[in-house]
Amino acid sequence: MGAGDSVASTAEAVADKSAQGGATRMQLTSRITNNWDEPLAGGELTTGVSLHSHTSVSEETLNFIHALSQWIPGVRSIEEHYRKHVRNKFGIELDFDRANWRPPLQPRMAWDLECGQIEKLGFRSLVSITDHDTMDGCFTLRTLPGSRHIPMSVEWSAPFGQTIFHLGIHNVPSADATTWMQRFAAYTAQPNDEILLSMLRELHESPQVLIVFNHPLWDLHKVGDCLHTCEVLRFLQAAGETIHAVEINGLRHAQENREVIRLARDTNSLLISGGDRHGLEPNAVLNLTRARTFTEFVEEIRVEKRSHLHVMNQYQDRWEQRIVRSTLNAVTNFPEFMPGWQRWDERVYHPDANGQMRTLHSLWADGRPPLAVRTAIGVTRLFGKGPVSAPLSLAFPRVNDATREMEWI
Repeated sequence: MGAGDSVASTAEAVADKSAQGGATRMQLTSRITNNWDEPLAGGELTTGVSLHSHTSVSEETLNFIHALSQWIPGVRSIEEHYRKHVRNKFGIELDFDRANWRPPLQPRMAWDLECGQIEKLGFRSLVSITDHDTMDGCFTLRTLPGSRHIPMSVEWSAPFGQTIFHLGIHNVPSADATTWMQRFAAYTAQPNDEILLSMLRELHESPQVLIVFNHPLWDLHKVGDCLHTCEVLRFLQAAGETIHAVEINGLRHAQENREVIRLARDTNSLLISGGDRHGLEPNAVLNLTRARTFTEFVEEIRVEKRSHLHVMNQYQDRWEQRIVRSTLNAVTNFPEFMPGWQRWDERVYHPDANGQMRTLHSLWADGRPPLAVRTAIGVTRLFGKGPVSAPLSLAFPRVNDATREMEWI
């Protein structure tokens, strides 16, 4: 039995399993293949679908810098030194909660990257961009000639109970997109579990809308793994059929994704792909389908309950190496980009002494990063190089072993 077949069997077993008490569960078919064992998964499948990726309009937290300081040697002391330096010289307190960076790719560049990977496989491409809590990237893409088919989608940060979930809301009716974004923002500011469930039911009533539970087992907001998992189970039970699929995430490690497969089995949920691309690497997990339009793909997921996931070659690379590469994209200069977007410090924002958000470039006293920042970035770039990055595997035993960790595919 091939690796792809093993997970296909596991996922299809979910469909055949009956609920306790003798009730029959709805038939689901989730199949996972990979590009190294089955590079041409053709037949009736004619279209590749890229879900969950981010563009330059997506505001991303800078908390990863603090996280890097905890496990990359030397970065923690540099961070502390610069924290004191900024406080004493500029009267600015480093605030990694408010500070943010923007992914380097403009919406059209991100769209072309995702389409290009799919078309190289010989498939028609469907791409759904999901920036954090904004559809501005989708609105920008809709201004391009012949682009009315582009789905209006978003990754919504939705508080629930004692944690926050990221929900992929895909293919919202164009006429309602602005109103829904206002409602999402209002809910996030004043959350209430029952209101969230009501909103999901309302979205579910639109047959063209696809609702995906993104990286469900990632405790992104650090409430504790046990508490987060309890809230996940409570949410899935309460939300019921309004959650159309749970995501296998291309930027989460295989160990966590295997747990998501078990979650799908235990909750009778369909699996779906999500790349979560932020940098220059295209999505590592796609969906393959016979659908010709995104609305037809939604029907395949929601009505036919069929999902074929396909994992791309880049997922075989060490997980932490891929994370470092993605991080490097945030601190790399791209002279070929449009003016105002070429330098990494033009894509990073931090409050000034008055609390106003400004680019880092505008905050530098002489127009260039201080020595401490240049040193920290240099260390990070070193860890992006193959030979130097090898010791990283010691920090995450087995998570990065591609051969062993990919047994689930």
